[in-house]
Amino acid sequence: MFDPAALPPSLRLDRAGQVAVLSLSRARKRNALDDATVLGLGAFFAAPPGWARAVVLAADGDHFSAGLDLGELRERDAVAGLHHSRMWHRAFGQIESCPVPVISVLKGAVVGGGLELACATHLRVAERSAFFALPEGERGLFTGGGASVRVPRLIGVARMTDLMLTGRVLAAAEAERYGLAQYLVDDGAGLDTALGLAARTAENSPVTTYAVLHALPRIAQADPEAGLLLESLMAAVAQDSGEAKRRMRAFLDGAAPKVADPREAGR
Repeated sequence: MFDPAALPPSLRLDRAGQVAVLSLSRARKRNALDDATVLGLGAFFAAPPGWARAVVLAADGDHFSAGLDLGELRERDAVAGLHHSRMWHRAFGQIESCPVPVISVLKGAVVGGGLELACATHLRVAERSAFFALPEGERGLFTGGGASVRVPRLIGVARMTDLMLTGRVLAAAEAERYGLAQYLVDDGAGLDTALGLAARTAENSPVTTYAVLHALPRIAQADPEAGLLLESLMAAVAQDSGEAKRRMRAFLDGAAPKVADPREAGR
């Protein structure tokens, strides 16, 4: 069971109905990620509050996260470095495998470990102030928080290669176009947008949400024939749920809204 007292001072939890809002709260450090924060993120997402049907990951100040806290930079031998990287993998893996949708609000620096953190969330809302980079290559390092797995899935190996070899920095519009964010909004509008998205996802059937978060990524990575079989199995499970049957009856009875043409909005 989730214990709010277990959160480190660098994380703050608020509630908006069925949505948990977890904020990085190290604005003076540009929300740099120290070990306590990373471990706190892992613990929270391993067992989010029972009332939460979605989580918004936000940040205080002008920046989402500038990456690894320089205070954590120290000489480590290869074994210690391996274990430190794996600690980040475990923590961010808890975000990716969270039982409810996780939506991040990106602004200012989304750099290094901050980008790795963002890419572990399920939906990403970028404000126009956001900029994205992986500066590890220029510093003689290599990514250690999952970027080499998650970033290429979103933007491809060639674009990640460009970021790491040249130090290229992507503006928010470029990042949204490449797939690092699904939504691009004006500065200051990110949190409200994310809360609106979270409220919508919170209304979905839990079975469908589970299928989208946990089955869909595995289907996409599977051999096509195996993926199609997994899809059939998940479809059978979903349609057999009482929630699905109730919602389909409402649709057939005309009590549920139909899919609207976005071109009709405002007419």
